Amino acid sequence: MNAPQKKTDAIRPPPPGGQPGARFGSFGMPAEKPKDFGNSTRRLLRRLQRERWAVVAAIVMTVVSVSMSVLLPKVLGSATDVVVRSVFTGSALDFGHLGRIIGLACALIAGAWVLQYGMSFILAGVVQRTMYQLRADVEDKLNRLPLSYVDRTPRGDLLSRVTNDIDNIAQSLQQTLSQMLTQVLMLIGTVALMIWVSWLLSLVAVVTIPLSMFMMSAIAKRSRTRFTEQWMHTGNLNAQVEETFTGHAIVKGFGRQRDVEESFRVTNDHLYDASFGAQFISGVIQPATMFVGNLNFIAIAVLGGIRVANGAMTIGDIQAFLQYSRSFSQPLSWIASMVNMFQSGIASAERVFELLDADEQSPDISNYEAAGDRRGRVEFSHVSFSYNPDRPLITDLSMVAEPGRTIAIVGPTGAGKTTLVNLLMRFYELDQGTITIDGRDIALMPRHELRSQMGMVLQDTWLFGGTIRENIAYGNLDATEDQIVDAARATYVDRFVHSLPEGYDTKIDDEGSSVSAGERQLITIARAFLADRPILILDEATSSVDTRTEVLIQHAMAALRSQRTSFVIAHRLSTIRDADTILVMDGGQIVEQGNHVELLARGGAYATLYNSQFAGAVEDVA
Repeated sequence: MNAPQKKTDAIRPPPPGGQPGARFGSFGMPAEKPKDFGNSTRRLLRRLQRERWAVVAAIVMTVVSVSMSVLLPKVLGSATDVVVRSVFTGSALDFGHLGRIIGLACALIAGAWVLQYGMSFILAGVVQRTMYQLRADVEDKLNRLPLSYVDRTPRGDLLSRVTNDIDNIAQSLQQTLSQMLTQVLMLIGTVALMIWVSWLLSLVAVVTIPLSMFMMSAIAKRSRTRFTEQWMHTGNLNAQVEETFTGHAIVKGFGRQRDVEESFRVTNDHLYDASFGAQFISGVIQPATMFVGNLNFIAIAVLGGIRVANGAMTIGDIQAFLQYSRSFSQPLSWIASMVNMFQSGIASAERVFELLDADEQSPDISNYEAAGDRRGRVEFSHVSFSYNPDRPLITDLSMVAEPGRTIAIVGPTGAGKTTLVNLLMRFYELDQGTITIDGRDIALMPRHELRSQMGMVLQDTWLFGGTIRENIAYGNLDATEDQIVDAARATYVDRFVHSLPEGYDTKIDDEGSSVSAGERQLITIARAFLADRPILILDEATSSVDTRTEVLIQHAMAALRSQRTSFVIAHRLSTIRDADTILVMDGGQIVEQGNHVELLARGGAYATLYNSQFAGAVEDVA
């Protein structure tokens, strides 16, 4: 994926939702139940089609395993009848017959266990391979999304869809597929065997099913509401914790610890109440079904005893039936608990599918022929663009950057400076007009071809966890060691690297905490230098460093701009005095252009900006 980009200085549309904590709320469980349960379920199950033969094998193994399990009580009942018959008739116990029955029971137990183990193994592979492909699809989708989507979507929410939600889907499928299949078949098999043993007692057992289902439905409906509240408050609490620790120094500096603690306490209390209610209500399902099951067991025991006394049933049959009745309520309890978990997984799946269904950037033209000579001439012709159609930003802008020239772009915050660069990189598409590079319309160029002509150094330095050498080499993965060192020397990285314990092999994290802000900036400049591309973009590359480091960076950037078409965005006007052309933007328009001397002499907008930075302080005298 592309490196994270600095937010534009123009006004952006607000993120969807707009509620407090929306950015971090997704670090908890999915914050709502699925909006379209049926469609999302079908879509998720369709992803299992490529594993259909493995699923069929798992289903067959489950059917055989469940069949063995439900036959076991009947077989054990036969063993009881052999013993009872011997007692009542006074004949010798037929140990051979009894041994065969017990051997069959042991075979059923072992066979059911082996098949259940095999089914679990197969389904684990099915789920993990499906999630592997889903992660790959999401990663591929992220690379096809326009930057506008990333800008509008809270980063925490986007990360959660890629990580937490997919993990939740995997966990839900892993636990529900096997259990739901097993328990449904167990319920069907148990009912079938109960009818086989005694249809009359089966009626007594079956009568309790509607009562159990009604109770589970009513309880599950209330628990879903509480789980929704629990997940929402979990997200809010995550948001507070992350924001507090991210701004820990600010909280301490302004003495707001008690305010933060009080806010945490309130949210934590809400989470406690919601979690307690959710867990308590959902925990009532099993006791409720067990209560109904115990009533059912008592009724069957009494009626079965009467039938045994009347000779309508054997003791072995009533033993088997009591075992069936005892296990009859267990599948219902399992199914009820699995429904909540499956619903949570579907809610996550719906969030992931929303990401997969998001509008993509326009496809690249397939028959494009790459240019042979890259000179770096850039022309904006009557360009218009706005993030929000109701608020025009850039209107009818035209300019030309000749090869090898340095174009500085200055202006107040929100003038559209960074937006101009984003349009050049095709992070956003134009509303009107054209941008050409060496006479070729960038809208007709493949994005990778366009961006391969540009090197970027941003205000917000982006380093990844690795060595300094690896971070520099990111600009050209095929670079040799000598080329990496030459780029480091040209950009003054080599000066401080040798003071580090491991030199170029010094490990830095993604925050670059082992080096200073200026040193991080120099590393990013070295990376762009190594890329050696005809167009260079420098976006506020010296805004966060001290004056001495800024001088080094200016020298490094001067070497980097040599023989390249350069666009320099700057608020510090001292850094762009030697630019060939300075564009002064305001309200999306170029209000002035010229070199430093010309614009100062003109006494217009640039002179006002320059004097505001370098004129002496003015003391108001009352």
